[in-house]
Amino acid sequence: MPRRRKKVDRMWWMDLLLRTIRLVLEGASRLIFGIMYYGSTHTPLPPITNLVLLESATALATKIRTKKLTSEEVVKSFIARIKEINPILNCVVDDRFEDALQEAREADELIRFGTMDEATLAKTKPFLGVPFTTKDCFAVKGLKQTAGLWIRKDMVAEEDADAVRVMREAGAIPLCVTNVSELCMWWESCNTIYGRTNNPYVNCRIVGGSSGGEGCLQSACGAPFGIGSDIGGSIRMPSFFNGIFGHKPTYGIVSNLGQEPVASGEAKEFLVTGPMCKYAQDLGPMLKVLGAGNSHMLKLDQKVDIRNLRYFYIEDDGGSPMVTPIQTELREAQRKIVQHLEKAYGIKAKKITLKKLKASVLIYFAKLGSVEEAHTFCEELALKKGSINVWMELVKWCVKCSRHTFAALLLGVLEKLNNHNKHTENFTKLLAMCADLKQEMKELLGDDGVLLFPSHPTVAPYHGQPLFRPFNFAYTAIINVMLLPSTQCPLGLGSEGLPLGIQVVANHYQDHLSLAVATELEKAFGGWVCPSEVK
Repeated sequence: MPRRRKKVDRMWWMDLLLRTIRLVLEGASRLIFGIMYYGSTHTPLPPITNLVLLESATALATKIRTKKLTSEEVVKSFIARIKEINPILNCVVDDRFEDALQEAREADELIRFGTMDEATLAKTKPFLGVPFTTKDCFAVKGLKQTAGLWIRKDMVAEEDADAVRVMREAGAIPLCVTNVSELCMWWESCNTIYGRTNNPYVNCRIVGGSSGGEGCLQSACGAPFGIGSDIGGSIRMPSFFNGIFGHKPTYGIVSNLGQEPVASGEAKEFLVTGPMCKYAQDLGPMLKVLGAGNSHMLKLDQKVDIRNLRYFYIEDDGGSPMVTPIQTELREAQRKIVQHLEKAYGIKAKKITLKKLKASVLIYFAKLGSVEEAHTFCEELALKKGSINVWMELVKWCVKCSRHTFAALLLGVLEKLNNHNKHTENFTKLLAMCADLKQEMKELLGDDGVLLFPSHPTVAPYHGQPLFRPFNFAYTAIINVMLLPSTQCPLGLGSEGLPLGIQVVANHYQDHLSLAVATELEKAFGGWVCPSEVK
């Protein structure tokens, strides 16, 4: 009994210490960034004068097939848009505009010659002539593939990643690649090659990471849809901060081959590739293409009556001492969904708590740390040719001589601390907690349940502020190690003019359920809000 009491006391003191550190950092960040950005001016994006930019990808595909639009004029429209917004946002890092225009002309010729009728084109090349984009970690033949790492700045992809290849086979045309965080392992898209990307709604706020440039470009109407990847929220956080839709599929459906860094061991299950777009209607068709031979496992053609689903919602993680509390405005947005379901359909969503979620951060790091086959992050930063000396790099960073971001070096330090805990009793307990929580969520959701879960504790923070809130990615990261599909849904703009949102989580291979709920939420709350004036 005395030993147990001593252990409880130690846990209480540790909780208090972590909470105190977080509160100090939180207070400091609000003061520092409040002063730093006080009176800062927002550069508005150029107005939308070409309504082609506002079309969904599926609508564009239909209009191109039926000769109401040409692929060439669609591609030209998006190229022009990218050229006018990129100086403000810094979201595109390499392009293939001339090649894309040539491929657009070839698509128009295929349609004009009539070698395939509309029905055949719709089935075999559902996105013929429609441009798409992807983040700078996927290989697009002929374009840079840096993954935001300085030592990769001159590397050019020699072939397409699998996800890019299947999109091409479906007739889609790659336009460019977009900015990411260093090695795609931080939740602000900033690196020492291309700099940082600005939020289209408020320039001094972040776009998220690592698919931040992609989320930004989609929101600003620079592309009709795009490809992202997600190992801790890298599709869902950028989708949330930029007010668009993004889907993290069930693991193992979409190929990850051809992206950097390469996941190994169990981490292959945590990393997924998925769609990002402005409209919910594009998620399913794009996922069907990306999933290729595995798409049938998701039942994407099965109609879903949302009145027959069971709805659960969790308001927060139970009060983790390492994570910022959920913002009031985001709690209210979730409540409005619950009220809508009851008012419109008589559905009463059930509020639940899962106590183990309070340890989400620790569980996530334990799961990543347990992957023995994986190279360390410090080894990845050195291109697996040895390892960087993170302490020396921190000294170099202080005198502006390091080629790495502070965020990447911070992760290197956290990794070393995590490695010290690998052989402790607590590490083993965290892995057991993960397995228990996974089973708990699987049994809860079944084959007809969805969970309304916060996307993030706050709306998009200021540039640099994530360094003071390093563990706020926990709400998305825990879903990765649960291996569950999740759809990020925009819910309009909040009082600061920044997007609100929620993630809808379903059980393994039940992606069609979260996608159906996303469509309903889009109808009820308006979905994506254009950050530009429309003329």
